[in-house]
Amino acid sequence: MTDINLSDASTLESGRVARQQRKWQSLRALLRNPIGVIGLIIVVATVFIAVFAPAIAPYSPSAIAFQRLQPPSMDHLMGTDEQGRDTFSRIVYGSRVSLQVGIIAVLIALVVGGFLGVIAGYFGGRLDSFLMRVVDILFAFPGLVLAIVIAGLLGPSRRNAMIAIGVVFAPAFARVVRGTVLSVMSEPYIEAGKVVGSGNMRLIRLHVLPNIFAPLIVLVTVYLSSAILSEAGLSFLGLGTQPPEPTWGGMLNVARTYMEILPSMAIFPGLAIAILVLGFNFLGDGLRDVLDPRLRER
Repeated sequence: MTDINLSDASTLESGRVARQQRKWQSLRALLRNPIGVIGLIIVVATVFIAVFAPAIAPYSPSAIAFQRLQPPSMDHLMGTDEQGRDTFSRIVYGSRVSLQVGIIAVLIALVVGGFLGVIAGYFGGRLDSFLMRVVDILFAFPGLVLAIVIAGLLGPSRRNAMIAIGVVFAPAFARVVRGTVLSVMSEPYIEAGKVVGSGNMRLIRLHVLPNIFAPLIVLVTVYLSSAILSEAGLSFLGLGTQPPEPTWGGMLNVARTYMEILPSMAIFPGLAIAILVLGFNFLGDGLRDVLDPRLRER
């Protein structure tokens, strides 16, 4: 019995060491991946702009102090809007809204969907079947339509937009987490943990969660881009962050009226959305190439 326990403990320790080695190898591999590096640079640059927006923006985003509908110039790099506000300053401050909504919405989806996925995959049985049927029902509705319905019922605001987007994305996290947990449950270190007397919560905390971390990182980065697009869509429809606070989707909505007079009003916020979404997609692709062992073997 002592020999069995020593063998099981050795298996658990070797599993922890292997996970630490994989983390460092993954970081080095990401830095050698050009697509992932480009995405990382875009994301880090956007976060830097959002954090230091007061120092980067030349004017207040709500200051109505300039001539209306001015084209780009040396004084106003991206022109002015219909109320005489500096477009560049509003785009800089709008990055804060996009990142905040995207990150919090994905965290909501991660917590809710991850919890349901871990419970369903670990315990299985009727609980698994019930939870997955609930997930299937949510998947039956188009994502953006469901977000519009939830945001419309809760009322137009940034907080409600984050809740709506998080609820819409939660089923995807639940399904991916469940599948990964089912794969982890077949590993020998889970059996070793059960043999040495580890409880369910200890097994989940020490052995299940660390081993589903890699696919969750990729999923989070990919859905961050979708959350930013969804936030722009809700703001475009008037269901997200409300004026006068600058949002890229709201700026696009206003720019529709002035497309023929000043196309730059729509071009610059549209480019901001496209570049940030592309950055998160590139980062997600890079992380997937690094963290997916099937792709590393090719």
